[in-house]
Amino acid sequence: MRKQTKLHKKISMVRLVKVVFISGVLLLSLWLFGRAIIADYFSINSSSMYPTIKPGNTIVVNKLIFGARIYKSFNFELEELKSFRIKGFRKIKANDIIVFNYPFDYELTRIKFKINYVYVKRVAGLPGDTISIESGFYKNNNYPETIGNYDNQSLLSMTYIDSLIEQRIGHTFPYNEEVYNWNDLNFGPLYIPKKGDKLSLDRDNYILYKLIIEYETGEKLRVDDGDLYIGQNIISEYTFKNNYYFVAGDNVLNSFDSRRFGLIPEEYIVGVVGWIL
Repeated sequence: MRKQTKLHKKISMVRLVKVVFISGVLLLSLWLFGRAIIADYFSINSSSMYPTIKPGNTIVVNKLIFGARIYKSFNFELEELKSFRIKGFRKIKANDIIVFNYPFDYELTRIKFKINYVYVKRVAGLPGDTISIESGFYKNNNYPETIGNYDNQSLLSMTYIDSLIEQRIGHTFPYNEEVYNWNDLNFGPLYIPKKGDKLSLDRDNYILYKLIIEYETGEKLRVDDGDLYIGQNIISEYTFKNNYYFVAGDNVLNSFDSRRFGLIPEEYIVGVVGWIL
């Protein structure tokens, strides 16, 4: 009788362990599924989006809005990003705050995916827009109304402009003073390519699109003896395969954004910020 009781206890214990284990696996799977498909969260330690997002805030990224990005491969060191996107509820809009993987190597010489290196910024320019900064104010040809959330004119306030005048005005993308001597007060105009756009290229404007063309083709874009080459082929125009975005930080005096690193590929976008905690 005692042996049977002990046996029943052992069986009950084994069943309990199985139930706990299976429940744990299911909960972990649901949690991972939720973060991959529905929403993810990130702690913020930067002031680049101040005052909208403050250091110490946690942001929740809604992946259902634009559609979750699903990886085809996790071998990010040896391969470039391979993924597809689930259909979302809508496209990215101007003024959306998005989280994205920072898309460049440390020298800004090529686009390189880094899985755990994410930024949060505001979308100031969409595919097909032309963005510029004139006397310190952002301008967008398709959205003449507010960019940002401070006033009715611009992300860049007069306080910002006065501060820039007092300081050394920083040079910006594409860091070519001979052709594009752009800075924080006067930048652009920069056309933001959309998928399917065909642009004529010359020895000047190729500088603006060099990194993203090399990203799309896997070939070097260069000028040789007056001709423009992709790899070994002479070109005079290029059709873009992806959409690109111009992003900006609300804290314009302390934000490393598209003024510094240029345009970001659509597939590097993680999602739209839904909540700030």
